[in-house]
Amino acid sequence: MLKKVRSLWGLALAVLLALAVSQLPGCGGGGSSPPTGTLKVGLTDAQSDNFAHVFITIKEVRVVPAGLESAEDSDPRLPVIATFAVPLQVDILQLRFLQKTLGEAVLPAGNYNQVRLVLIPNEGNNLANYVELNTGGKFALDTNSGVKSGLKVVGKINVRAGVINAIAVDFDPNTAIVITGSTPSNQKYILKPTGIRIVRLATPLPELELGTSTSFGSLTGYVSTLGNWSTATVSVVPQASSTAIAAGSIFANATSGGPRVPFSAFVPSGTYRVHVDASGFLPYSTPLQTVTAGNSTAVSIIDLLK
Repeated sequence: MLKKVRSLWGLALAVLLALAVSQLPGCGGGGSSPPTGTLKVGLTDAQSDNFAHVFITIKEVRVVPAGLESAEDSDPRLPVIATFAVPLQVDILQLRFLQKTLGEAVLPAGNYNQVRLVLIPNEGNNLANYVELNTGGKFALDTNSGVKSGLKVVGKINVRAGVINAIAVDFDPNTAIVITGSTPSNQKYILKPTGIRIVRLATPLPELELGTSTSFGSLTGYVSTLGNWSTATVSVVPQASSTAIAAGSIFANATSGGPRVPFSAFVPSGTYRVHVDASGFLPYSTPLQTVTAGNSTAVSIIDLLK
């Protein structure tokens, strides 16, 4: 059952795919100590036509400083955002327009290139990570890498000193879960970290609340991979403004062999343009798109030209 959020009059901006950082006062930055900032990490999700439920069970959340991408999970140089004495099981399909806060920590200011979600393994019929199909049936979710070395979610995070920095791990089951096998008897459901995105939030998305309404909608679309780009930046700009309220990276290898890569942005009701930029290609801007609360607005497939 989807849960909803109460309307927040004081919340001016809660977006998915945002690189702007909240300017609220935070920790650190003064004296002779190295500057620090606060990083808050949440989990959010797009919807899927295939799955009724997608459960993952998290033991620990770490972030990886730039240059330490090959470090072991136990490396003390990887800051711990959260450790769960009782592993946290989350049905990510409850998180449309919402987030589940995983934790927050005060970190050295600087650049980080990964979030690692260390997952609990499935043991026999005791499934910690699994999917339930809309058509019926419960199946184990293969999370081998997430158990052995942490599910490595790649994305640029700049922790700025003296402010609260908020990010969300955007779990899109349409790209994050790969189905192999031709028949139900030999099919496997594999969690693919390249289908999960890190996004920066100007303000964290609202927390889960029962029996309330959401004040957010979404912009969703695809960028064609036929131009052979590798990384593109998608930004969302309100009408009559030149400043993006949302921007984030998408990766051509996030798609499961298809010719396009999805993007999404959770934004308040309003009118926006979507801009896409990739090195070696002409900038692209969509016509104005109207977003209404509780609904997704589809953007036409975007082709990048040289």
